[in-house]
Amino acid sequence: MFEDLNKIPELSSIKDNNNFYEASFNKENILKLFQELKNSELFSFDQLIDITAIDYPSREKRFELIYIFLSMKKNKRIILRTSIKENDNIDSIINIFKASDWYERECYDLFGINFTNHPDLRRIMTDYNFEGHPLRKDFPLTGHTEVRYDDVEKKVVYEPVKLTQEYRDFDYTSPWEGMPKNIDDHNEQE
Repeated sequence: MFEDLNKIPELSSIKDNNNFYEASFNKENILKLFQELKNSELFSFDQLIDITAIDYPSREKRFELIYIFLSMKKNKRIILRTSIKENDNIDSIINIFKASDWYERECYDLFGINFTNHPDLRRIMTDYNFEGHPLRKDFPLTGHTEVRYDDVEKKVVYEPVKLTQEYRDFDYTSPWEGMPKNIDDHNEQE
């Protein structure tokens, strides 16, 4: 199969890692490439396992999008990677793999990656009023808003995050003070 993968012009940097293959591709070729990998008897990668992303804020092409497929007939997996810029779109593969529906929505929700021709691209894991995309490296650890139930108003309330740092008095004493210097001394004391 490795030799046949090398014959596909849309793939580059192909590696054989015994149990699975890895390769890179250009986002413009996604539909043609995935159709061939699924329908060709040479490959039969007919099961989509996952779609995920990695955020590299310092790169020009900020996101690395990762697709993982399984060929049940050949008992092989392939991991396909492509890189896209922050505001770029990539074609949805929902017409090839129906299972991509939720995976693409997850990448949209958590990273802000837009998939063109997706029939229902909306948030799937965060609230509708949620600001930003929480798996981006530049997303604040505390988020932008805080959600709580207000007993007085009898409803869920959204408030800006307030991080007050109260003054704490540290005594700087070691919690291990008074312990023997080594374990043998401790055993002799018992």
